[in-house]
Amino acid sequence: MAALMMGAAMSTQAQSEWFQNVKFSGYGMVQYQASDQDGAENNGFNLRLVRMALEGRAHQDFYWKVQMQINGNTYDPDKAKTDIRLVDLFGEWQKYEFFKVKAGQFKRPFTFENPMHPITQGFMSYSQNVSKLAGFSDRTGEQGSNGRDLGVQLQGDFLKDASGRNLLHYQVGVFNGEGINQKDKDNRKDIIGGMWVMPVKGMRIGAFGWTGSRAGVGEKNRYALSGEYTQDDWTFRTEYIHSQGWNSNFTSDKADGIYALCIAPIQKNKFHVKARYDLYREAKEWGRAKTFYEVGADYMFTKNLQINLEYARVNDRSLEKSDYNMVDVELDFRF
Repeated sequence: MAALMMGAAMSTQAQSEWFQNVKFSGYGMVQYQASDQDGAENNGFNLRLVRMALEGRAHQDFYWKVQMQINGNTYDPDKAKTDIRLVDLFGEWQKYEFFKVKAGQFKRPFTFENPMHPITQGFMSYSQNVSKLAGFSDRTGEQGSNGRDLGVQLQGDFLKDASGRNLLHYQVGVFNGEGINQKDKDNRKDIIGGMWVMPVKGMRIGAFGWTGSRAGVGEKNRYALSGEYTQDDWTFRTEYIHSQGWNSNFTSDKADGIYALCIAPIQKNKFHVKARYDLYREAKEWGRAKTFYEVGADYMFTKNLQINLEYARVNDRSLEKSDYNMVDVELDFRF
């Protein structure tokens, strides 16, 4: 009996250690979008994303998170709104600032924009190059994975200046290369990594690399060059991504894209205007280039509720009538 009581006490203690500071959170993004693209006019309401998450700490040094998406696969039209998906399930040992170890399913360490929260990212969608070349609606045809994969990653910050601010960050991981909730089908792993410098407060200048393969598709080699400055509620960000590998439907196995954006406060932490230039070239050909010229605004009623309005002039050179207009309105909330 004493042994049973001791076992129960130890079990209770272990459970309490695993569930320190547990937080339940979530967010939703309700969208109205309209387009006058010739021959493909459309308008309608949409649940862009609905997610719920649990996160907490164990033994002080270990952080964990579980996140579900409950409105289906928004990056795969054939599966849209038909399934509930696990998007994040990972733990990270965080004892040392300069050396952290993460394992499970989580965001690939590629580009600045990919790991950003969809609301704070700032626009009606992630940029085209991130969507096509970081594992959202990836050009290799993998299932829509919201930029995530299964693997193990090392990361850290180091080299502090006189004020105690870190000047360098690194991250490198080994992944299946198949996207979320998938086993490795070719027994070959993707290696993805990046490093950035932070010379002044609010600034990051980084470079990323990615080499790997996907079953039935072949090699993929990618790099990204990134810059960002965020200070006093201003945001400037630009990223160029180049990809080589996988040539199924195009004359070239290359693709690239670049975006540049600015988000400017009219009323700090309340009301912003914004603009983005977003170019993607499938097959790295100007004849297939697609460019978004976007302007918009957002207003935060509270820190957990905001509305966004955006207009885009689109130039898609692969279409007979290449120019058309889009309007996007979103109501975003967190809880």
